[in-house]
Amino acid sequence: MSKLQTFSLAALCGYFALLLFAVTKEKKNQNVLDYFFAGRSLPFWALSITFIASWWGAGSAISTADLAYEDGLGAFWYYGVPVLISTFLMIISAKPIRRVGYLTQGEMMQARYSSKTSKLLSLFILIFMTFTAASQMVGIGNFFGSYMGIKYEWAVILGTGIVLIYSMFGGFRGVVLTDIIQFVLLLASAIAVFTTAMKTSGGFDAIGAEAAERGLDGYMNFTSGASKYMTFVITFGCAWMIQANVWQRISAARSDADAKKMTVMSFFAYIPLYLIVVFTGMAGLTIYDKLPEGGVVTAVVMDYMPPVLGALVFVGISAAIMSTMDSLINTGAMTLILDLLPNSGSEKKMLSLSRSATLAVTAVALVISLFIRSILEISWIASDIITTGVFVPLVAGFFWRRGNSKGAMASMIWGLIYCTYNLLISFGVKLPAFWENQSPLQVILGVGVSAAVYIIVSLATEPEYEKADAFIALSRNGKEKNT
Repeated sequence: MSKLQTFSLAALCGYFALLLFAVTKEKKNQNVLDYFFAGRSLPFWALSITFIASWWGAGSAISTADLAYEDGLGAFWYYGVPVLISTFLMIISAKPIRRVGYLTQGEMMQARYSSKTSKLLSLFILIFMTFTAASQMVGIGNFFGSYMGIKYEWAVILGTGIVLIYSMFGGFRGVVLTDIIQFVLLLASAIAVFTTAMKTSGGFDAIGAEAAERGLDGYMNFTSGASKYMTFVITFGCAWMIQANVWQRISAARSDADAKKMTVMSFFAYIPLYLIVVFTGMAGLTIYDKLPEGGVVTAVVMDYMPPVLGALVFVGISAAIMSTMDSLINTGAMTLILDLLPNSGSEKKMLSLSRSATLAVTAVALVISLFIRSILEISWIASDIITTGVFVPLVAGFFWRRGNSKGAMASMIWGLIYCTYNLLISFGVKLPAFWENQSPLQVILGVGVSAAVYIIVSLATEPEYEKADAFIALSRNGKEKNT
């Protein structure tokens, strides 16, 4: 092993020990509310940090930088723009979500529509969380593998194992606490890599000159990525706006005012964080003739940073990936226990089942990550499922009183059929393709028909005004359902 790899392994061991110490010293989880919502006792700034950390993962730390190497400033549209759109919508929605008092999206759907609708939505969420967690495992596998010189499979198992251990025993409170630690490391690492890359590259003038010499038109133009990444803006934007792990943080807030503060703080933090990553990738253009194997970030750390600092950056980037993975696993387990298997016994038994659910979600995601080794492909699959299947009935349920359970169920069934059809085509099954795969038309058509089905079926069947009015009034006026 090189000196850098030796220091990095030692730093990783120290980091793991720090996380375990933090989790074991934290207040113990007494019940399921503690395990998944920290008893609704955490301040808004702590929830904001864990919100930021949960969306600042492998895509942000690695993929965006590599895309910026190829596409320049326009790569901000890949992750940065969808995150900002989603967070802005969450600023608007945070108070209504917190006011209804229901802890999970499944509980909300049951109160607004029906038990069957709730179960189907919860299944969608569980699939989304599991697949998205798998995308972070792919990220940790690629990063650990390149950095430490170990096989992808062992790298995935190592990184996932660390997350599993502290997530199983710490629950949501442990996730938040470790996310705060991870965010500090992440921020320091991102700034260190950005500073090194920009200094080595010669700055923005040198980057612009290199882009011009290579004939990369629009490389320094922010709007250049709008058309190329519009599919991801629409799909990721819709999917992340209703992402259950963010709603979990809103539900965990002490009050609806704290919920809004959390989203506002996160929105303004995301702008510089994503720009730092994009600029780092762009700086790689003058440093490397072609995209380095393992990515720009890994190459800059290994080639231009001293071993001790490089080891700290290694831990920081690992923290970015792990902080996203842990929240996805925790929310997937929450959905399984509270929405799909509710009232499974005493509080003690439910708490035990919650830990088992954490293990189960992790195991399934691990298997997915070993077979599909593309962050982008897995992220697309997950986002397509949740966008076409859930977005319309969940969001419309907060303001359209005529929408009913039959309309919601029909809309979700359409979404399930539609995204399964597209998924089969993407996996090579010979089916008629009426639109380009992973295109804006595919996304717009999926969501548009989902909305049409929801509206038509709702209007064609009996209204459910009593349930609708009660839920909508709750979202506007607020009343604690769970404490």
